[in-house]
Amino acid sequence: MRSALYVPGDRPDMLAKALDRGADAVIVDLEDGVAPGSKEYARATASAWLEGIAPAVRRAGPEIWVRVNPGREAVADAREVALPGVNGLMVAKTEQVGDLVDVADALSAAPWIALCPLLESAAALLSAPLIARGPRVTRMQLGEADLCADTGIEPGPDQRELLWPRTQLVLACAAARLAPPLGPVSTDFRDLDALRRSTIALKRLGFGGRSCIHPGQVPVVNDAFTPAAAELERAHALIERFERADSGVAVDDSGRMIDEAVVRGARRVLAAGPDGR
Repeated sequence: MRSALYVPGDRPDMLAKALDRGADAVIVDLEDGVAPGSKEYARATASAWLEGIAPAVRRAGPEIWVRVNPGREAVADAREVALPGVNGLMVAKTEQVGDLVDVADALSAAPWIALCPLLESAAALLSAPLIARGPRVTRMQLGEADLCADTGIEPGPDQRELLWPRTQLVLACAAARLAPPLGPVSTDFRDLDALRRSTIALKRLGFGGRSCIHPGQVPVVNDAFTPAAAELERAHALIERFERADSGVAVDDSGRMIDEAVVRGARRVLAAGPDGR
């Protein structure tokens, strides 16, 4: 999942175009992207849209996730959108494993639906290693705007103030053998050069993709998380040389050692390629 495009659940006009925007995943938003008075309408609208997606489109199109509201509303949201074709739910403002239990129970008739906790406070971030092992959790995401409001962090232009929270999330996901986390949204959807720079920085930090709030961001994010042809060729060459050596260690063309750790990195590059291998 290189890119995940948020689409408000109360905007049927946007939902109608969402699957054709080029994102690897679409996140139907029932939380912050919807006004408080429109929550029920968003839930009903999103449910109707999900039910109307043809099976062939579900199989061939992007993954579909739904961001549900926190607390008691999460259960009502989960029951409404637990439909075929929904890959997972993003559980807003998850603070502890217990926040996921009721949501998971509400999905008893939909065993295929995964959960992605959104960690949006200091308490949530410090509990990340435990939350990562919660029911149905396959990945996590950081809600940086809420985290900054909770902690008083004021990111500068290079956002170095967020380095530790981002690293903590990457490590928690890796330790629990989850998918790499999704990077945060960039609210400045007009500055695509800045988006590219910050997305490459997230990739280098260990993120596997990034959330988007505007369709124009999707191609930039996809490109940043797609390995270049030269990277793929080098990864293939490293793996082939290592396997030919059959000794647990080999040397590349530059004289640098190739061991199992290097090969794991090469396989990760290939997994992110166009054919996933």
